[in-house]
Amino acid sequence: MTDWIKIKALTAAELLKEFELSDDEAVECLVPGTAPRVSIENLYNAGHFLDAVKLLAHGLPKREAVWWACLASRAVQTPETDAANVDALIAAEAWAKQPTEENRQRAKLLGEKTGHKTPAGWAATAAAWSTGSLAAPGEPEIQVPHYMYAHAVAGSVSLAAVLSDPENPQKNYQQFLKQGFNLACGGNGLVVEEA
Repeated sequence: MTDWIKIKALTAAELLKEFELSDDEAVECLVPGTAPRVSIENLYNAGHFLDAVKLLAHGLPKREAVWWACLASRAVQTPETDAANVDALIAAEAWAKQPTEENRQRAKLLGEKTGHKTPAGWAATAAAWSTGSLAAPGEPEIQVPHYMYAHAVAGSVSLAAVLSDPENPQKNYQQFLKQGFNLACGGNGLVVEEA
């Protein structure tokens, strides 16, 4: 099995400082003193997909995490997707490929235009919250808390899983988590399903 070389935290406990799990059953899956992979895989195997998404989002580096949100968002876009969401996703992808301040500002603007109600909107917001200031250009700087991008990534990936099949999002959660696992191993997030 390939190592999760992109996860720099030594223990799951390091990642759990910035959010809470959904319930006591999920907490029982944790092994806080071990590598994050152990707890993430335990959550995945127990069907606590939202919690696995949150923990993985906090473990991935910012670019990989934003790219993961982009992959999930892209999976649920359709020809009927409105221009604001198409543009927000394109802006998030641009930042993940080239994390410049210009691309971050564009992602921020276009993420806000979605009203933060869609996977693409949250992907763009994750890019905007990855670096820089929360304040508008020219205003006094407001540092983004270091974990904020991960909250937006988790929102994007989870929303994409639920929107794609509201009655049974488990299959999509599993697919998106496999993409995240691939990114954690240093891949590009593109996972081919076995026949």
